[in-house]
Amino acid sequence: MFRTVLFWTHLVTGAVAGVVIFIMSVTGVILTYEKQMLEWADRRQSGQTLLDTAAPMLPPATLLAVGSAANAGAASTGVTMRSDPGAPATVTFDGGRSLLVDPRTAANLGEPSPRLRGLFRTVTSWHRVLALECTSRATGKAITGAANLAFLFIVVSGIYLWIPRVWSRLQFTQVLWFRGGLLPKARDFNWHNVIGIWSAVPLAILVAGAVPISYSWAGNLVYRMAGETPPAPPPQAARAGVAGGPAAAGAPGTPGGAGGGGRERRGAAGRDETRVIDLSGLDAAWIVAQAQVPAWRTMSVRFGGPPAAPFVISLDQGYGGQPHLRTTLTLDRASGAVVKAETFDDLGPGRRARSWLRFAHTGEYYGPHGSDHCRHPVSGRSGARLHRHGPRAAPAVGLAPTAGSAHRRGAGRVGRASDGDTEEGPTGCVNKHTAGALAPRWMTHRRRP
Repeated sequence: MFRTVLFWTHLVTGAVAGVVIFIMSVTGVILTYEKQMLEWADRRQSGQTLLDTAAPMLPPATLLAVGSAANAGAASTGVTMRSDPGAPATVTFDGGRSLLVDPRTAANLGEPSPRLRGLFRTVTSWHRVLALECTSRATGKAITGAANLAFLFIVVSGIYLWIPRVWSRLQFTQVLWFRGGLLPKARDFNWHNVIGIWSAVPLAILVAGAVPISYSWAGNLVYRMAGETPPAPPPQAARAGVAGGPAAAGAPGTPGGAGGGGRERRGAAGRDETRVIDLSGLDAAWIVAQAQVPAWRTMSVRFGGPPAAPFVISLDQGYGGQPHLRTTLTLDRASGAVVKAETFDDLGPGRRARSWLRFAHTGEYYGPHGSDHCRHPVSGRSGARLHRHGPRAAPAVGLAPTAGSAHRRGAGRVGRASDGDTEEGPTGCVNKHTAGALAPRWMTHRRRP
């Protein structure tokens, strides 16, 4: 009885949420490689312009000044440099704008791939809020959050339903491998079972990682399970980015912080304010930071806070979504000495778990092909690759419940057919419920007399 109720709940949940799950799955697969595709586009855009890749890189203060001058003196909010000799530097500005600069000649290479970035913004909007705008975004977020919870239930309940009633090698073989020569209904069920079970573990991690993103109670639960007190929520002003909140005030590390090179902006009272950032000592601090992490792949600095605040430089040995390969250094402006060094291991267990879930959901934690630097209980090269391929199986598994429900009426007729309406499988067994009319009986077999 329990199995029957669970099956129909599993089926109805998939039929109701299947379309939204499919949209999130397809867009999620596209977003998995967003950083790599954007870097490729930037290198391609600047590949014919970077003339001398063997020359030493210019100091960051020079690139910031050149970038600000090329953007009509607009205030820059930071700079990112890459160790790849064929990659340009990126100078960022208020409003999410950015500019590519040759790190060796300081030549202006233009805005980085605007059409590709616009495409990813559209895909992200579909993934998070179903492309709803303005006041409807909250509705879209609620729908995707509920659909993600439904998908988590589908994955977990699907694992239970996959287990045959009778444990035998024959029964497990029928749902563990693809079978040929099946009718369409039976084939759909076979594909759903096989793809679902082989991708169940990475899918469960991937889907569970999105729950804390959608619901604050889930994020607090992660901290409590790790034995920590959940952090206080940020002020409403900071979340909204309105004037007067930390985000608007240019807190260290925030994209809206002040940048190098004096320009006007709107203050809290709507008046014009001039930001003058002192970049003295930045080049020396940059050299010290490079010596601390020689294997850095990207280095970035963001500006904000008081003019005398120390520099905060982030060095990443991974691809941007691997927090365990990231080091954040706080350096004194005057002496260039390292005041504080923070790595993934220095974080509390709750924050580490929360960060792992965040980037396990995006598929970035283990790198594009499965990183050798994995240091998590759910790690290792083979596990990393399996998880990396998990998002690709999500569209098939997400669509299968909807396809299965479309076949339900025909499957019911097959399930009520006479004993003579059977189909012989490749194992030599006869299964009179090959279409899977009712899940509790879809593995009912009998030997040929």
